[in-house]
Amino acid sequence: MLAIGGLGVSYEGLHALADVSLDVAEGEFVTIVGPNGAGKTTLLKAISGTAPADAGRIAYKGQDLSSLRPSARAALGIAHVPEGRRVFPSLTVMENLELGSYRRSARAGRAQALEEVLGLFPVLRQRHRQLAGSLSGGEQQMLALGRGLMARPDLLLLDEPSQGLGPRIVEQIFETVDRIRRERRLTILLVEQRVVEALELCDRGYVLETGRVVLAGGREALLADTRVQRAYLGA
Repeated sequence: MLAIGGLGVSYEGLHALADVSLDVAEGEFVTIVGPNGAGKTTLLKAISGTAPADAGRIAYKGQDLSSLRPSARAALGIAHVPEGRRVFPSLTVMENLELGSYRRSARAGRAQALEEVLGLFPVLRQRHRQLAGSLSGGEQQMLALGRGLMARPDLLLLDEPSQGLGPRIVEQIFETVDRIRRERRLTILLVEQRVVEALELCDRGYVLETGRVVLAGGREALLADTRVQRAYLGA
């Protein structure tokens, strides 16, 4: 579904990503882990089109994305749930969710998608008239994820969904992501600093450091790798 080859992204002459290659098959759950500043967020931005690539190729369902604007990439079925949640604070919960179904093919199924999202996150049903800015951090993350699902995407890009949240809420978010994956067979590319939780959810993973892929493999192989254990698991 997604094939990236030799991707490079630079900011003001500094290489955020250099020669990054990876792939995600339809229905797969792939995780990108690594330290702060590794380029994980930049990678998702390059896929969704908000960070221009200066080298390499990104193909989605066989189509080269290089000439497509972010809105066109979203219309193809790519939904990006960004780092820091980025809800519209002055709009209500319901208005935020409805904005998620802007994709033409999602509009006809808006009512069904809304019920599915509210079923996943019952607190959003209770808060549907509240301004998004008045929600807790965990509730805002649920809203951001729900808004992404309203687009009925084929590929869901999740950037640090656990950021700034307490352990109980993090567990709930990860459980919901796993449920979405299992029930919908949705293709997911997750960027996450919580290495153990992220790798336990995925089929395969990549380790990104200083803008380069340094390790790749299946879930069990990465969790058992001594380099991953030393660097990220405290072993």
